[in-house]
Amino acid sequence: IVADGLRRMYVEGEELFYYLCLYNENYVMPPMTEGAEEGLLKGLYRFKTGATGLKHKAHILGSGPIIHEALRAQSILAERYGVSADVWSATGYKLLRNDALLTERWNMLHPTETPRKAYVQRLLEKEKGPFVAVSDNIRTVPDQIAPWVPGGLFTLGTDGFGRSDTRKRLRRFFQV
Repeated sequence: IVADGLRRMYVEGEELFYYLCLYNENYVMPPMTEGAEEGLLKGLYRFKTGATGLKHKAHILGSGPIIHEALRAQSILAERYGVSADVWSATGYKLLRNDALLTERWNMLHPTETPRKAYVQRLLEKEKGPFVAVSDNIRTVPDQIAPWVPGGLFTLGTDGFGRSDTRKRLRRFFQV
């Protein structure tokens, strides 16, 4: 990601912002999985596939430190409820929304052309089961992509400031 930003800003001369999110929690970053680079740069990729051979399917979208809770939920859903849940890393909800809005605009301005689909639509269109986004941010952040998620998106977030002294208590307060 950093290399892409440097290339675009300094080699190609694009005028844009790149930012890194830093958190006050230490945890080991997993290595980038093969084939994840496109999704990292476009805003969403499958972080970890759910268990095989289970009757039900679901999807959990998360980003930042809450991804560890998404992975914990993945295990609980498989072991206790027989639900295979894929965990998706959402690296840029705003990127996904911008792409979807630009795609809609293109479709509106080219009514005789074959309609295009936004990246998030193409990525998720063949997936079965409900989609749940978990966030340490307010719910409106993941809600940005809800219109383009098949079957809709249920979001859990921490829609308040100063409610708790720790991230764990804040998540508990908002049932994330």
